[in-house]
Amino acid sequence: MKADILSALNGIATLDVNYVNSLLCVLEAYMTYLPSSTATHELADISLYDHVKMTAAYANCIYRYLQEKQESDFKSTLLEGAKDFYQEKVFRLVSLDLSGIQKFIFMIHSEGALRVLRSRSFYLEILMEHMIDQLLQAMHLSRANLIYSGGGHCYILAPNTESTQKAITDQQKVFQSFFLDLFDVGLYIAAASVPCSARDLENQPEGSYSQLFRDLSAGLSLQKMNRYSPAELITLNRRKQQDALRECKICKTSSRLTAEGKCSFCDSMYTFSSDILYKDFFTVFLDKKADGIPLPGGMVLVAQNSDQLKKSMEADSSYVRTYGKNRFYTGKSVTTRLWIGDYTQKGKTTEEYAKESTGIDRIAVLRADVDDLGKAIVSGFESRYTSLSRTATFSRMMSLFFKHHINEILLHGSYSLTGKAEHPRNAAIVYSGGDDLFIVGSWDEIIELAVDISDKLKEFSQGTLTISAGIGIYDAKYPLSSSADEVALLENASKNYPDPKAPLKNAVTLFEDGTENHTYSWQEWKEEVIGEKYIFLEQFLTPFQEKGNTFLYYILSLIRGMEERINLARFAYALARLAPSDEKDREKSEAYQRFSRTMYDWVQDKKHRKQLVTAILMYVYLHREREGSNEAE
Repeated sequence: MKADILSALNGIATLDVNYVNSLLCVLEAYMTYLPSSTATHELADISLYDHVKMTAAYANCIYRYLQEKQESDFKSTLLEGAKDFYQEKVFRLVSLDLSGIQKFIFMIHSEGALRVLRSRSFYLEILMEHMIDQLLQAMHLSRANLIYSGGGHCYILAPNTESTQKAITDQQKVFQSFFLDLFDVGLYIAAASVPCSARDLENQPEGSYSQLFRDLSAGLSLQKMNRYSPAELITLNRRKQQDALRECKICKTSSRLTAEGKCSFCDSMYTFSSDILYKDFFTVFLDKKADGIPLPGGMVLVAQNSDQLKKSMEADSSYVRTYGKNRFYTGKSVTTRLWIGDYTQKGKTTEEYAKESTGIDRIAVLRADVDDLGKAIVSGFESRYTSLSRTATFSRMMSLFFKHHINEILLHGSYSLTGKAEHPRNAAIVYSGGDDLFIVGSWDEIIELAVDISDKLKEFSQGTLTISAGIGIYDAKYPLSSSADEVALLENASKNYPDPKAPLKNAVTLFEDGTENHTYSWQEWKEEVIGEKYIFLEQFLTPFQEKGNTFLYYILSLIRGMEERINLARFAYALARLAPSDEKDREKSEAYQRFSRTMYDWVQDKKHRKQLVTAILMYVYLHREREGSNEAE
């Protein structure tokens, strides 16, 4: 490992401000799984990387705080006066929160929606990182001071100085002006900060640490309720509609369009989609390059390969910084590597995903996020273990799961409804980061994938975290923007499982069918719906599949109206008609008796009846003939 570290350090020419973040990348690559302490009586849950990083963050904040106070006698202040200094509000916990993310990503109505969704999602990822770096630079800090970034949100540890507060105010104005000019009121960035002492960060007195995050949240909420200044509101109201504007065929906003009917931003997003998948560097420049995507501060983003990046570093005076994707890189102003969930089946459209599904010709949309992650970040540790280092470690590992490990989960799909061996999922990640995800693919693959993700997260967190999901099944031509809204409701049903007044969450909701949501805990889904009822139907009905589907459609209508007693009699009659004609065939006769008796018992119990309906739908979808795939569901 020593040789590897030395090789990585060769990319760092000098230890100056241009290479600090590269050094952090090297430390993260090689020290993430080294414990910060080897003492046997201490916990080994904080990595050497996180310990070194947070130590640098604290030191930088303390130095800049004392520098602004013109305090140069460090010995008397920090050593002899340590007790008093621990109580002093030396630090400032800063948070940025980007609003309008979902609407921005899903405000598309066009062919090729999948690639446009992916590029808009990635753009927001880079946009947030760019704003973080701009703010850190304005505060004269490095990424060592970044505690967490993900899902349009971040936490930064900064010095409690006037220059810090001015930097926050000035940069927020720059960001917001950019949003108003380019996206009107579509995106909004809130910024809040709270002063804190070393004792607060040590959670002394108990509860002071979590109170910091509650105060931050309250500050962000207050800003969101009062988003714009009077001057900004006047400017917005006085804007005049320009002449010769037409509606963009992708985002439906009015603008000057290209020959293909797209606004300039959507046109760049469409092209950018392939760059996300096949280029490794995303570079920020000061000037407005023709092929650049706009960023706050008069800057643009350009995708590059390694040769293009080297030339930019050496000779381009407008070069600002670059972000590497899914690998560690070092070099001049290589800010960080971005873990990106970019798994896809190359070039496939939603129509192709539907055609390659098993049974019914459909796609599925998966939305999911971790249950109570915010609570886990703020107060997920016993008070004596609470520390900013543990929060930073926990947050970073969660991002690693949803931005990096997620690619491996899709590449090595294991759970199967039909007994398939491990294989790459026929699906594409639209976005995955922070604690949530949105994935599209063949309908059966998406349902199987959801189980994989739940199982892997449980394994990754050693059973301490759970995830709730919504899955909708759609025709390939159904607008993804509409399916996103609908699946969000299914996800919300999982969040409220089993009762909105006392939700346990940790659930999955599948295809609302007009009568009720099919919501189950992951265990119930795997063991009772699929492991028991679906397998039971599969074993008995598959030998005469043609008759099986017709029979199931009929009894499904009877089960859904089971409150009428006459339907129970009809159900019994339907089972009787399925009896084998050859009564001498003992094996078939016993199988039928077992099937008939079990089905009759299940339909009389509300819980089993609901599970049976879901299992029947799964069986029908998996065994429907292709020529019947356009039938109404």
